[in-house]
Amino acid sequence: MAETARALTELTDISTQIETAVVLDREGTVLAATVDDDRAGRLAGAALELFKTADEKRERDLVQLAAALQGGSVFVVRDADRLIAATTTPEPTVGLVFYDLKSCLRGLGETPAKPKPKPKRRAPAKRTTTRKKTDAGS
Repeated sequence: MAETARALTELTDISTQIETAVVLDREGTVLAATVDDDRAGRLAGAALELFKTADEKRERDLVQLAAALQGGSVFVVRDADRLIAATTTPEPTVGLVFYDLKSCLRGLGETPAKPKPKPKRRAPAKRTTTRKKTDAGS
């Protein structure tokens, strides 16, 4: 949960067009949000209902949705297990908002990389070069 909240904080820091965001599971349970619990629940419920309604009208699975409203827009993106919903300022850069939301979800799906073990130090190779002897009398 803390990882999800941190990802949303980074999302809103990076994407200046996103005002609020919520990550939810496919049943509508809020996993993390940038707003209080009450508002997060309302946003998650509305986004899930909007997404499911639009998905029912399609032959293929819907993966993203944008709805323009008078005071801004609502975006919803779905991956295998979760959805992310966000509200934006009026007239957002649609492609950029979708990119940021997808990146956020993708980042949540990745497990932190294990640090690579440090390579074992090798002993330096012995030099086997031959040196010319210099004549002392020259």
